[in-house]
Amino acid sequence: MKSFDAIVIGGGQAGPFLAARMVERGMKVALIERKFLGGTCVNAGCMPTKTLVASARAAYVARNSAVYGVNIPGEIAIDMKVVRARAETVTMNARNGLIGWFAGMDGMTVIYGHARFEDPKTVSVNGETLTAPRIFLNVGARPVIPDLPGINDIDYLTSTSIIHLDTLPRHLAVIGGSYIGLEFAQMYRRFGAEVSVIEHGPKLASREDEDISDAIADVLRSEGIDIHTGVSDIAFARSSDGITVATDSARIDASHVLIATGRKPNTDDLGLDAAGVITDKHGYITVDDRLATNVEGIWALGDCNGHGAFTHTSYNDFEIAAANLLDGADRKVSSRILAYALYIDPPLGRVGMTEKQARASGRKIMISTRPMSRVGRANERGETKGFMKVIADAETKKILGAAILGIEGDEVIHGIIDAMNAGTTYPALQWSVPIHPTVSELIPTLLGDLKPV
Repeated sequence: MKSFDAIVIGGGQAGPFLAARMVERGMKVALIERKFLGGTCVNAGCMPTKTLVASARAAYVARNSAVYGVNIPGEIAIDMKVVRARAETVTMNARNGLIGWFAGMDGMTVIYGHARFEDPKTVSVNGETLTAPRIFLNVGARPVIPDLPGINDIDYLTSTSIIHLDTLPRHLAVIGGSYIGLEFAQMYRRFGAEVSVIEHGPKLASREDEDISDAIADVLRSEGIDIHTGVSDIAFARSSDGITVATDSARIDASHVLIATGRKPNTDDLGLDAAGVITDKHGYITVDDRLATNVEGIWALGDCNGHGAFTHTSYNDFEIAAANLLDGADRKVSSRILAYALYIDPPLGRVGMTEKQARASGRKIMISTRPMSRVGRANERGETKGFMKVIADAETKKILGAAILGIEGDEVIHGIIDAMNAGTTYPALQWSVPIHPTVSELIPTLLGDLKPV
């Protein structure tokens, strides 16, 4: 049996950085990863997909260049092999950077293999037994594959496998109208594929307010994406030239099917029962406000704890754990103000409560909206789709939440994220003097238009 000061299971965006901090403190740490360092973000999520999004946008801009007085003769062709290779290069550079970083750390032992608990202080991997007084789980999540008629008879894609395509689908059917599915839908439409989105719920991006969801659908439809919502029945069958997707309202002749119906935590094969670690009905590891499980000496970080399915929330889990365990702090998950983005184009930047959540809270609220068509920078760039929206507490004057669906919305939202984290009231933010011409300069104006509801 090999003894360590700490064992980290999973090489995502929380555990490895915590391991590095502990090594800096002179601890002996084992980092166990069953496949690739970097987790979903580096290998199958943010980095490769946003690289693909960038290639898709380049194609879109080239096709629409005449609007700007730039004429490109001939057809805009897409070389999917180059597109794929570019995304793969970004991933490999990041992954190899982590490998090199950890290889240079005295006290860090990286082990590739599948770890399982033997008891609360012991794990086995590759036939070896390791023990430590502290064990951190950062095992991530994977795509959910629903049990739909005929699904096992077809060769479907997931968000993990689709990034390796080096040919262009004739017609991509996306099953699931949430964030992952919508990004791939627009991306492949811009590459040149026909695209259909099939969603069980009544609207796309069901977490969002109805006006945001409708605007997202308008953006996608404007680019020729076929959207089907409120679909109750879906079945698949092989056809002579691809896959038939049959719903209660349509029949789609697809060449490829992407299953984008959510993700589930990688907790079902860790031997958690042997350690006594509790999970909820969805398989997420139950943690307290400081990320500790019900078993002393075991913590769960990142996607597997159900407190955020984003790279930035996973990294913040690392920051919370490191601050509490190494720096004598008392940081809590409940102090985190959730923010995220949807990377269609234009992107959606979101922070805090939706309007629906704010109304349900019983607070007296104020709301302001502004179409992007009234934003100078958007008009100058010729990108006026979408709108801004902010919700505030009428009594405390604190900002409760905001959504910016529009050009650079994923960047502009940070002005509001920072204000909310600092506890700044909206009247104080109104007095800032932003730079012109920018999209962010409209935040004080947006706040100035807040009205009670």
